Amino acid sequence: MQESLNIQIKGQGIPLVLIHGWGLNSGIFQPLSERLAQSYQVILIDMPGFGLNSHITLDDYSLENVSQMVANAIPEKSLIIGWSLGGLIATNIALHHQDKALGLVTITSSPYFVKEQNWPGINPQILKDFHGQLKENAERTINSFLKIQAMGSESIRQDVKAIKNLINQHPSPSPQTLDDSLTLLETVDLRSKVQALTIPVFRMYGRLDSLVPKAVVMQVDKLFTSADSYTFERASHAPFISHADEFYTVLCDWITGKVISK
Repeated sequence: MQESLNIQIKGQGIPLVLIHGWGLNSGIFQPLSERLAQSYQVILIDMPGFGLNSHITLDDYSLENVSQMVANAIPEKSLIIGWSLGGLIATNIALHHQDKALGLVTITSSPYFVKEQNWPGINPQILKDFHGQLKENAERTINSFLKIQAMGSESIRQDVKAIKNLINQHPSPSPQTLDDSLTLLETVDLRSKVQALTIPVFRMYGRLDSLVPKAVVMQVDKLFTSADSYTFERASHAPFISHADEFYTVLCDWITGKVISK
């Protein structure tokens, strides 16, 4: 029988589930979660193989299996918030576990991350190189990815340092988990499915993001006909780190029903 995922719960109120991105863990959300927990019940969850669940392995690290495990661990009628790769997991839960999703928030995420003809995104060679580098030095590969994430940010050094300090509070993933989850980032394509979402959706972006560039936003706008969106003009891939106050205000305004337009 598959072991259940560990979760951390803070505060009371509407459940907000925070799902981290590739290579990192729930520690990345510690500052944000402490603020949100003043008004909401915040649920921090590490994907299998990461953070507090680094001991849990999957023979088949598929989108469906990871989503199922996360869905099993969270309450019904949660606002599911996913950052980067976590946005794919959050979206898939919203699509296939509708009892769990009161709403969906994606942070610098995309229904498909890889650049191809007529679709902007991450150069596939970068992801291919990461697969090779993971076999040689996983820690160095994560550090390289963090620098790419922060690229474009006016506070790149501070952002990378802050992220490292937060994620180092939890155990590191194995090279195999990193490789398997990188394949998710590389292969999952939800572009043809997101129009089926019937719950409220809020998409958040960074104008200076090199992983989810602004050209992606325009393409995704065509897929989400009724979703709200907001772009942090001077942020890169982690606006909840680099622009914490603005991020918190915008997110809470959307949750409470205030009009968001930017």
